[in-house]
Amino acid sequence: MVNLVLILVCILAGWLLRRLRILPDETHRGINIWVLYLAVPAVALKYVPTIHWGPELIVPALSPILVWIGSWLLFMLYSRIRPMSPATRTALTLVSGLGNTSFLGFPLVSAYYGEQALPIAVVCDQLCFIIMATIASVMAMNTMPDTAIGTSPAEKPNAIAVIKKLLSFPPFIGFLAALILPLFIDLSPAVPLFDKICATLAPMALFSVGMQLSFEGWREELPLLSASLAYKLLLAPLLVAAVVAGLAASGTTRQISVFEAAMAPMITAGVIATQYNLNPRLANLTVSIGILLSLVTTALWYYAMTHLPISLTDLMQ
Repeated sequence: MVNLVLILVCILAGWLLRRLRILPDETHRGINIWVLYLAVPAVALKYVPTIHWGPELIVPALSPILVWIGSWLLFMLYSRIRPMSPATRTALTLVSGLGNTSFLGFPLVSAYYGEQALPIAVVCDQLCFIIMATIASVMAMNTMPDTAIGTSPAEKPNAIAVIKKLLSFPPFIGFLAALILPLFIDLSPAVPLFDKICATLAPMALFSVGMQLSFEGWREELPLLSASLAYKLLLAPLLVAAVVAGLAASGTTRQISVFEAAMAPMITAGVIATQYNLNPRLANLTVSIGILLSLVTTALWYYAMTHLPISLTDLMQ
């Protein structure tokens, strides 16, 4: 219960302080640097060496891929029924296909399942990041209108740029370090330090999330908003639950994979949409409203997987 209260307090504090203009508008950028450069890598360095690598980790690795493919197919078909610009279709694919698996996902996984479940969440998050840094970024750059602010033909995707972006992202570097370093040195003496840094992840990430919430103009975008969030918060985790039901994995591994699939849209997806002028208002509204709604829908998914007389987990076994 304390963890859930912490989540609500931090998000609300960030939103209120921004609305009251107590902090500069760009404060969240500095907070994000701490989270991305220190806190998330510390989580990887603490938990990844404890992962027992085996076939069952295919399930959390598969979860973000399924969510992305489902989003791409849905909005490709939806755009034929309801014509929309390529920019809008790509924006919807981005925010519906990429989940907030670290900033929101790690605190929620800890709150509902405990810290022992974080290694599985880390695997989900790394696959989600790889999709964002490669397929999603290439799609955004290929779709961007000629009027996109701050863009140029030189920004069109190429393999070197994509690989450089992937290898220079601090959480991915931390993940690689957590895989490689234990082969040569014992990281256990550093675990108390990792503990202290990891403790800052939830409050700072959630405070940053709260500062970035914005709801202006939601009525005008309601039909597309509804389609995007219905998929991301309800259909995507249901898709993952259906596909992984027959795979060899423990109940907890399947639960965390579904739970991470149910996360709100990734904040970075909204940033990418804004950078490349892909209907930025719709993208950022979807992210903001999705974050709030996901606090309810993730609770419902957790309840469905653990507390119903015939739980979703039972059906998945």
